[in-house]
Amino acid sequence: MTANSEGRYRIGVDIGGTFTDGTLVDSTTGRVTTSKVLSTPSDPASGFISAVQKLLDLDDSVKPEDIEHVVHATTVATNAIIEGKTAKTAFVTTEGFRDMLEIARQIRPSLYDLQFEKPAPLVPRQLCFEVPERLDAKGQVVTPLNEAALDKVVDRIAESGVEAVAVCLLHSYRNGDHEQRIGKAISAKLPNVIISLSSDVVPEFREYLRASTTVINSSVAPIVSTYLASISEKLQEAKITSELLVMQSNGGVYPAEAASENPVFMVESGPAAGAVAAASLGTALGHPNVISFDMGGTTAKASLIRNGKPNITKDYSVGGAAQSGTGAFGGASGYPIRTPVVDLVEIGAGGGSIAWVDSGGALRVGPQSAGADPGPVCYGLGGDQSTITDANLVLGRLDPEYFAGGEMSLNLEAARDAIRIQCAEPLGLSIEEAAHGIIEIANTAMVNALRLVSVQRGHDPRDFMLVGFGGAGPAHAVRLAEQAGIPRVLIPQGPGTASALGLLVTDVRMEGSSTLIIRADEIEHARITSEFDRLEAAGREAHRVAASASGPPVFERAIEMRYWGQSFELSVPAPARPTIDQTWIDDLTESFHGAHEMAYGFRANDEPVELVNLRLTTIGKIARPQMRKLESTGSDVSVIPKGERPVYFAENSGVKGVVHTPVYDRSKLPAGAVFDGPAIIEEPDCTTVIHPAWTVTIDEFGNLVIEINS
Repeated sequence: MTANSEGRYRIGVDIGGTFTDGTLVDSTTGRVTTSKVLSTPSDPASGFISAVQKLLDLDDSVKPEDIEHVVHATTVATNAIIEGKTAKTAFVTTEGFRDMLEIARQIRPSLYDLQFEKPAPLVPRQLCFEVPERLDAKGQVVTPLNEAALDKVVDRIAESGVEAVAVCLLHSYRNGDHEQRIGKAISAKLPNVIISLSSDVVPEFREYLRASTTVINSSVAPIVSTYLASISEKLQEAKITSELLVMQSNGGVYPAEAASENPVFMVESGPAAGAVAAASLGTALGHPNVISFDMGGTTAKASLIRNGKPNITKDYSVGGAAQSGTGAFGGASGYPIRTPVVDLVEIGAGGGSIAWVDSGGALRVGPQSAGADPGPVCYGLGGDQSTITDANLVLGRLDPEYFAGGEMSLNLEAARDAIRIQCAEPLGLSIEEAAHGIIEIANTAMVNALRLVSVQRGHDPRDFMLVGFGGAGPAHAVRLAEQAGIPRVLIPQGPGTASALGLLVTDVRMEGSSTLIIRADEIEHARITSEFDRLEAAGREAHRVAASASGPPVFERAIEMRYWGQSFELSVPAPARPTIDQTWIDDLTESFHGAHEMAYGFRANDEPVELVNLRLTTIGKIARPQMRKLESTGSDVSVIPKGERPVYFAENSGVKGVVHTPVYDRSKLPAGAVFDGPAIIEEPDCTTVIHPAWTVTIDEFGNLVIEINS
């Protein structure tokens, strides 16, 4: 696809486990149109194009040729890994290192968990091959590549019938020549097999992390490329010929062609979009420090944004379990990937999370989800297990006749029966008490996620604002803030589709890196200059080829550093000065001391500091859609509820916790309006629950600013 220079509109589509969200933005006026359809797990592309078509149907003035570009976030790569549906892949490495993937790292997610088992390697041992060759740590040839042995390995790979091959040789980050020759030999005999070279994918030291990343890239590439080709085909059928961009794990976007070749950079595509949306909104409103909380139908995600930027980590795993470690899924329980990713915690707590009573008689919630098919009991689509959505409905927090803007009708009695049979009666509780228990258990898990990204990272949550979004996020955000000690909550316009909007407020980003491993007091300044110049030249070329939707390239430099003798690094922004001299090194070192103190509580000024990896991010800026102010209502800022209904609030002293609660239509709330909780605020894509002791203010852009009464 090619960019449409005449385009006026942009489309963002985010596929979640339960719903697929679409957003269309008028680049000229800032007007936003949203759509929400049920996801289609068996064929995600169908849900994608349904969301796009619905956007076009909602505004018949928008023509396909008016679309400037389409941005997509997807979990197709993640799901393939989690579900064990990756492509059949071979692994080629240096002789003597065949068992690298099997040995992995001797790191456990929980030191005393005797039941923990490492996930099976994505490449079985019989598909791991060795080639006689060897480089030293400086990239010098110790043992030349054995061409005859390589030919035999290629023949064995051909016989195995693999769809992809990953190549990772010892010290190839210093010299990629041997990997290039192996790649050419395989490609000559197997032209239809996808080949990933570690020296291209992640040219950094630590052979296992480099190998794991390269294997994941190869094993999901056939799936991702087929999927994106299907998306492109469906867009073509809809006569949308503009550029297709894909969200990366680092919070930037890149062209679909690049995503097909290097899908490892989009493994956490979906969750990153929400964090970017929260960061953009917070910055625009003068609140650069926020905690992003995104709760959909399957999972809940939390991320911390400081000074307007999400925290980026390179130490995370996919396919593991959320825990108190760095990274999206907890550092050691899954498959490690060495690429930049928005640092977030993701847990199995969404609207479709299933409530159940375990063998010990304890009420549990998640991580299993009813998803979109069959969904919660109240959907009436065949689901028979009670969920968080069913509990919110029973507590009066959802209107059974106004779910998804009235497009879906919820079965209250079926939800009550399911909770009664599965939870209330086994625990000796009323239906409302059991439903409230489901909500509070889920809330406790989500509060823990908020603390993992704030308190555990050395940040006081009281210094941040909670931005709640996702289809289920606004129903829980105020209660979570109350429990986490966060004094202010913001619910944006269109919160149910905020992640899709996040796709349209980000830039094209491409990453480059180079390993140094040298002490700061021994470094030659010219060497750093030379390496950054090389990375910048590569970034300019990548931008020229791929970033037709963006402006001129902008570069961000960073260096990963550690105290000499440490095993792991911290990333520090490089001083923004063109000349690299001793003052530049001194300022960089001082920044590292400060970063180390924030992360670990101490600094060691007298210890030598080591520069490990240089990092360069090439950014192509994409114009942001402007937020639209609400139309003025003059001096009248009064609000009149559209109705009232009984809602269960356990923290309230009302009879059995039931309070007759006013219900507001969000579209009719004027800027400047102020009212107290308890209250229910409804809109087509979600419901916001305002608990007692909180006050709502409508800002000039229509955002809900919710503050606890002091």
